[in-house]
Amino acid sequence: MRRRHLASASLLVGALAWWGAAAPATAQMQPKLDPATCVLPAFYSGPTPYKSVEQLSDQRVTFRLCAPDAREVLVTSTDIATVIPMGYPQGTPRGLAMTKDKTGLWTVTTPKPVPADIYRFAFRVDGVKTVDPQGKTFSEELKGINSTFEVNGPEGAFQTWEAGVPHGAVSTVAYWSKSLGIQRRAHIYTPPGYNKGSGKYPVLYLVHGSGDSDDSWTSVGHANLILDNLIASGKAVPMIVVMPDGHTPPREGVATLDNPDFGADLIQDLIPYVDANYRSDARPQARAMAGLSMGGSHTLRNGLTHPDLFRWIGVFSMGLDRAGDQGRIDQYAKANDAALKQSARELKLLYLAMGRDDFLYGTVAPTRALFDRYHIAHVYNESGGGHEWPNWRRYFADFAPRLFH
Repeated sequence: MRRRHLASASLLVGALAWWGAAAPATAQMQPKLDPATCVLPAFYSGPTPYKSVEQLSDQRVTFRLCAPDAREVLVTSTDIATVIPMGYPQGTPRGLAMTKDKTGLWTVTTPKPVPADIYRFAFRVDGVKTVDPQGKTFSEELKGINSTFEVNGPEGAFQTWEAGVPHGAVSTVAYWSKSLGIQRRAHIYTPPGYNKGSGKYPVLYLVHGSGDSDDSWTSVGHANLILDNLIASGKAVPMIVVMPDGHTPPREGVATLDNPDFGADLIQDLIPYVDANYRSDARPQARAMAGLSMGGSHTLRNGLTHPDLFRWIGVFSMGLDRAGDQGRIDQYAKANDAALKQSARELKLLYLAMGRDDFLYGTVAPTRALFDRYHIAHVYNESGGGHEWPNWRRYFADFAPRLFH
């Protein structure tokens, strides 16, 4: 029996040696590219002969897509629409129309430079949204997914990955929500050096907007890279950042902005999960909450009203209610009177930021008036621009260095 095993082993070694000597090199196995078509051969694993997104020297951007059978292809992006109108404002083209060459490759270049920033985009092929098939970076939204690209330049350096900077890690975690009776997901950033140490860290709970997901603050918001750069320069304290899912299953009577189900999950389930599984400093003076748009509403309703849990608050592009709806603001104040008075005494930071062109700009004055009524000191950052990611990334970069000092 032993001789038979030895003989089998010898045959296997010999076969492997023959394969190593006789097998052709990977390059020799690659199918040849047909210059008459942009379509890659089946099983081709070599370099792609074209770049789907290319930044030009003047910061214009060229897009390419291989689709020989398509009749119409557009580049669509609500993010670029803030620079180059694409359906916004209303009446503008739905996207940038691409032109097909004889190989079936569609191409278009933006008519003007695109500012250094991060952008989501997709191709619309004969009316169907299509992510970049050559892409490597994507961003999940409330519904669906987009490809992303970055335009590099000095004004965007604060949010760019740098080789010489120590980098933290972003984990995707699943936890059980007893309050909702479902499995929930969150993204969690741990700072550089977290896995090598034993100390505890302050925690920021950072919430996305109504059209996005818990993936958004890193995939398009680059909050992790912004923090990496701030920590490396000594401008921010190393911290854990928990990015929850701001949406809960639809339920009659539960609004998107005033959502008690989100608050129950955050306070009863997610915070205990983080404190049990991460080296978090669980004191209220070491815990912050911030959010943009819908996430800002969640923060006003679950962060500012819980000084027993949070002492640092950030609200981006959101107020309590539209201008003129004083009744709802008074209702909020009455329901949270004791907590707001406690926040006035104990809060370490209340930060509010809004763009002058934001459609929610009218909510600023009544919201600040409520802060003043309760003598809650706050920092107000008014910028240009509107309800958009270029603002939110910069608000975060201004807010984060103010935390936990």
